[in-house]
Amino acid sequence: MYQLFLNELTPQQFLTDYWQKKPLLIKAGFREFIDPISPDELAGLAGEEEIESRIVSNKDAAWDMETGPFEDFSHLGEEGWTLLVQAVDHWHPQSAALIEPFRFIPNWRIDDLMVSFSTAGGGVGPHLDQYDVFIIQGQGKRHWRVGMPDSSLKQHCPHPRLLQVTPFVDCINVITEPGDILYIPPGCPHDGISLDPSLNYSVGFRAPAQKDLLTGLADHLIDQDITGRRFTDPERQIPESVGAISEQDLSQVQDLLRQLVDDKNLAAQWFGSYISHAKHELDATEPDPHYEANEIGEYLEEGSVLAKLGGLRTLYYQANPAEDIQLFINGDRFLVPVTELATVKKLTDQISLSQEDCQHFAADNGRLQLITLLINKGYWYFTE
Repeated sequence: MYQLFLNELTPQQFLTDYWQKKPLLIKAGFREFIDPISPDELAGLAGEEEIESRIVSNKDAAWDMETGPFEDFSHLGEEGWTLLVQAVDHWHPQSAALIEPFRFIPNWRIDDLMVSFSTAGGGVGPHLDQYDVFIIQGQGKRHWRVGMPDSSLKQHCPHPRLLQVTPFVDCINVITEPGDILYIPPGCPHDGISLDPSLNYSVGFRAPAQKDLLTGLADHLIDQDITGRRFTDPERQIPESVGAISEQDLSQVQDLLRQLVDDKNLAAQWFGSYISHAKHELDATEPDPHYEANEIGEYLEEGSVLAKLGGLRTLYYQANPAEDIQLFINGDRFLVPVTELATVKKLTDQISLSQEDCQHFAADNGRLQLITLLINKGYWYFTE
């Protein structure tokens, strides 16, 4: 397990002074760092149809981008290109462990682990992102420049599928070595150029836009066949112009929308399902045939250990301590008795279930039924 050192900052001090405020270089954030994946293993993942990957290259000042899957890299040469693979935590448990030290940020905010391999001179060009990211240096060295948000910067496309930014003033100019970590808030321009063959690990965070939230809410209303209240106007007066939308009418429409969003129970059901759904393919394999609960109970009582599927989003919401708990797992919602908060936290806050945890599930029929369902979905699996 990796242990994070925040330059003598506590996680709370980091959140107070840096999170979404300014970038930070964390020298030796992971001490004596060992790469969890090799370039060859990463190339193997990039050859899979269901895994999102791309190659960005810059040869003779000409930028190019290809999307995977990739079977051959020989045409790319020895310099000037980068392979990027998304959601490696879904497919490579050893790499997924890199996310765990950053769990002082809530589960729902964490997106995925992107891993990149760059040859000397490789990079994706100066750009900015609309989300927070921790970039961990693996093997090799990389020259990074990071700036503060600047409204005067212009974005441009040197290639139809590449968005870069005009030159910026840096506040961090550093060569990162294995175990160094860069924290980059949203809107901060940054540019990393590999000095030799290198690996980088990017822990990204979800930052849904209003458009995405409204689209997700609309989809939920359609899926659940929720109509809600309708517009009414029993005090309607004759207007000066029948073509005009009055201020009163517009305000009432806004009120209708607010009432929908202000329904805390509806909002919790929608948001929990929406934000827990994996953006990328999961490596879930359902057992065939499915287990019966009594079989699972026997395995758990005999000392089995369970691990959570990489990239699986597990969240919960409880309006108050007297209400039942809404458990959300990859878009599914389960209503769990108020007495089972400890059970829920084992599923949401832990990446594995020890023998003691497993016996906790075996000791109650409701818990046993729940863990059996999750195992049959391929979300938890036996490790021994």
